[in-house]
Amino acid sequence: MPITIADVAARAGVSKTTVSRVLNGKGEVHVRTADRVRAVISDLGYVPSARAVGLARGRTGVVGMLVPALTWPWMGEVLQGAVDMVESAGYGLLLFTCNRGEESLRQFASQVSAKSFDGLLVIEPEGSLDYIAELHGGGLPVVLIDDRGHQRPFPSVATTNRKGGESAARHLLELGRRRPLVIKGCEEFGCTQERLAGFVAAYEAADLPLDPRLVVEGDFTFDCGSRAVRGLTEAGIDFDAVFAHNDLSAGGALQAIREAGRRVPDDVAVVGFDDVPYAAHTEPPLTTVHQPMREMGAAAARMLLSYFEGVPLPDTPRVIPTTLIVRGSTGAPAPADRRAVGPRRPVPEPFQQQIR
Repeated sequence: MPITIADVAARAGVSKTTVSRVLNGKGEVHVRTADRVRAVISDLGYVPSARAVGLARGRTGVVGMLVPALTWPWMGEVLQGAVDMVESAGYGLLLFTCNRGEESLRQFASQVSAKSFDGLLVIEPEGSLDYIAELHGGGLPVVLIDDRGHQRPFPSVATTNRKGGESAARHLLELGRRRPLVIKGCEEFGCTQERLAGFVAAYEAADLPLDPRLVVEGDFTFDCGSRAVRGLTEAGIDFDAVFAHNDLSAGGALQAIREAGRRVPDDVAVVGFDDVPYAAHTEPPLTTVHQPMREMGAAAARMLLSYFEGVPLPDTPRVIPTTLIVRGSTGAPAPADRRAVGPRRPVPEPFQQQIR
């Protein structure tokens, strides 16, 4: 039978609470009593569990993570980054999803009330950020991943959506593409606005303002990319490039372009955003703006774990940059061991391209 804290208490003639205080240095215990308890612990070979020590210190040894759903294409990368960091620190990860809207949030709230975890990583479930801000204001440490431009008053890890849009535009400009179709993401997301703003700014800087007919509403789905291309083709509106706000809608655009009898990249160059695994397996492989999702998950978890060790949470977002990945959908990529050169024309800010 394993030795328990009750065995130590009985042998030392003290309460379990006193043993717990000795183990964790919490509360006042007479020095001779503390020495006696330590001697019994040594004699019996008692090893307290990490969870028992954590609970005595007011901690669970668990990090909570709240996400909208597990079906988003890049969600697995974020989760893996967080899990790698949390597990390496000896913590567990308790995952909550909001697949059922308010019902899911009520279940999550019950876990918050039960103090089931020490801190929270969040990928924004729609309509929940005011509630999450209240939790943070009430003392629960929270780190937001991918804040989508909301700039909420608690720590976050973000990426460079605007610069990602700029890098896509500059790449297409370098290829001589003058009439790009832009397939936007969900309008309410800050990332959609930032990606569009960066792309538009780069074309305007080249004295090539976008044709408003070529900026199309989307919702990050494969079908919206396909619909956008079919609609413009049927209307006889020409375009020589596509910038889609995620890889799924770029894949839909690729398929519709081929169905219209046009060639990628000869007739139309296509650029996506995210760099999910799917992007490397389209035909041709998709040039895309890489979002560092695994790195963002790891950075957010590291921030929270450091807080548990006494490091204050930062006041400003941690920003991890995007990178343009050049593949066949915008032209034959260079050898994998070479980096693409930057644009030949002067630009306000340099950008980095990586050949994969």
